[in-house]
Amino acid sequence: MTALREAPPDTPTTPPPPQRAGGWRAVLGYTAMTAIAALVLIPFAWMVSSSLKRDNEVFNTPIRWIPEELRWSNFAEIWDRVPFLAYLGNSALLAVVITALQVLTGSFAAYGFAKVRFPGRNALFLAYLATIAVPWQAYMVPQYIMMQKAGLTNTLWSIVLLQAFGAFGVFLMRQYYLTIPDELCEAARIDGLSEHGIYLRIVLPLSKPALASLALLTFVNTWNDYMGPFIYLTSNELWTVQLGLRSFVGQFEAEYAMIMTGAVLSVLPVAAVFLLGQRHFVEGVATTGLKG
Repeated sequence: MTALREAPPDTPTTPPPPQRAGGWRAVLGYTAMTAIAALVLIPFAWMVSSSLKRDNEVFNTPIRWIPEELRWSNFAEIWDRVPFLAYLGNSALLAVVITALQVLTGSFAAYGFAKVRFPGRNALFLAYLATIAVPWQAYMVPQYIMMQKAGLTNTLWSIVLLQAFGAFGVFLMRQYYLTIPDELCEAARIDGLSEHGIYLRIVLPLSKPALASLALLTFVNTWNDYMGPFIYLTSNELWTVQLGLRSFVGQFEAEYAMIMTGAVLSVLPVAAVFLLGQRHFVEGVATTGLKG
């Protein structure tokens, strides 16, 4: 009988060395992003700090980031100095209505350019897209004359009608629609679904990230718009937040502390909207333009 060979004892295995190169890259990447984020937040931090100061302390050098006396009373005083609540209401009304209209018109027009075949589709899209390159100052006066003859100056309707359509929104939604397979629309047509049904029941549910991106960008642009309300709105009760802050700018001096206080209050709604739609916004921007 042959003797059974004893199995050699298990030799301990040496763990592989850690991936130090990849770890250092991650640390450097996060450090760089943190530094860039800090640089971006410096103006906002200065704005918040200035809103808690007196007027003669706003531009003192060197900058005192934390004032000796925090004037929280500025945030209570601004509501008594100007009808700031009415300004916020007008800005919110314009931003919500214009955002809803741009999302509706932009997504619907983009569906025609992306999923409906008709003669001259690409040429018409390029011609419509070329309007983005035309500066607003070139057609500012003709637009005002049109609104004046229609009797819509000094009304919120003038702002709504002029900003309810946008070539950028059509471009953004069309690029996202191109990532949706055409086979889905063809199968729906074979099953007898109309174009409106395909748009409402198939394309729109798959386009939530792009819709959120367009809605957020339009909301922010409308909320921060200054020249449009400045040209068309003359009554104080129709002013938006951006126009209302002009109340603290006089002929010879300006109340910078109150301006910064109003600016801080005006940023809060935009920040809330962005935080609520941040996930969809990032996803929509990341996937727009990638045709699958």
